[in-house]
Amino acid sequence: MPRRSIWKGSFVDAFLLRMKKKRDPLLNRKIWSRRSSILPEFVDSSVRIYNGKTFVRCKITEGRVGHKFGEFALTRKRRLSRTNIGPGKKRGESQGAYGTKRKSDFGKT
Repeated sequence: MPRRSIWKGSFVDAFLLRMKKKRDPLLNRKIWSRRSSILPEFVDSSVRIYNGKTFVRCKITEGRVGHKFGEFALTRKRRLSRTNIGPGKKRGESQGAYGTKRKSDFGKT
């Protein structure tokens, strides 16, 4: 994956730099800037990152330094396994694609 040029440095949004300079604690701070890099000054703090719908709580550790905030706030829901979908479906009961009956099922009532 292509990285940002070294001579440019890592991108950090202006309001995050202001919080860093003031040494304002980032405890439960809301962050909308998913594209900002995580700096070493943010270690051992808890932030809430916006994923487009809600804020996701994230604890910043040493292993996350250098990554972007957006990498830790998933924007898509996890999809359940296809076998677990449909609580009313009984075991052993099968249907064809898109819920249609198969040719062998037409004679049955």
